[in-house]
Amino acid sequence: MTSPYHPPVKRSVEIAGHKTSISLEPLFWDWLRRAAEAEGLPLNALVARIDAERIASPTPPGLAGAIRLWLAAQAVAAARSD
Repeated sequence: MTSPYHPPVKRSVEIAGHKTSISLEPLFWDWLRRAAEAEGLPLNALVARIDAERIASPTPPGLAGAIRLWLAAQAVAAARSD
């Protein structure tokens, strides 16, 4: 893994049939890939699910922020279950 202080990396993903780009630090890209694998989903499908949850919230953050928050919530839930 690269340093956690690496600047964001922009990557393209497809959500609901259209492409968009997301800038995340490599650490978050690594965690997102692992989460998608753990759930048996393609990365695009997990991002689409996070996007749908984000849009449904009362005050939706940007997509990159929503992904970071979703990953943090997953880490907290995993730590609590240990």
